[in-house]
Amino acid sequence: MVTRILLAAILCLNPACAAQTDTGPGRDIAAIHNLLEQYAKAVDTVDLTLLSQIWSHSPEVSFIYPLGEEHGFDAIERQVFQNVMGGMFSARDLQMHGVSIHVSGNAAWAEFHWIFHATMRKGGSAVTTRGVETQIYRRESGKWRLIHVHYSEDRQSVS
Repeated sequence: MVTRILLAAILCLNPACAAQTDTGPGRDIAAIHNLLEQYAKAVDTVDLTLLSQIWSHSPEVSFIYPLGEEHGFDAIERQVFQNVMGGMFSARDLQMHGVSIHVSGNAAWAEFHWIFHATMRKGGSAVTTRGVETQIYRRESGKWRLIHVHYSEDRQSVS
């Protein structure tokens, strides 16, 4: 019996075992990083199914941006992603840098700068914008979901 307990303790010191049982901040930060990658992909492709998997569907979700404010997932999907991302641009490439993620219990936030390269649907001209963004996440049923985005022009990287 003591041998089994000792063997189990030794096996759990193995990094593979530790990675499987890690439920701490490292795992949460990795999950948020993954959601950020999925978010960029949803912007680039206007993938509404992916978008739906990233965002919470609770009524208080919100998106604040230079064109206004959207409240509720349906408004965010329609206004920001279908009308702006899909309606204004024929091609999109969102690149994030300087990502910082913070976790506090069942809440988390990410701060980052981005460069957005796009092609205007009307006229085909190339556009590049730079911004700074904060995203707020909440753990819902054991999974992280995006509940708020606030972005603005990044005046520090504008030349």
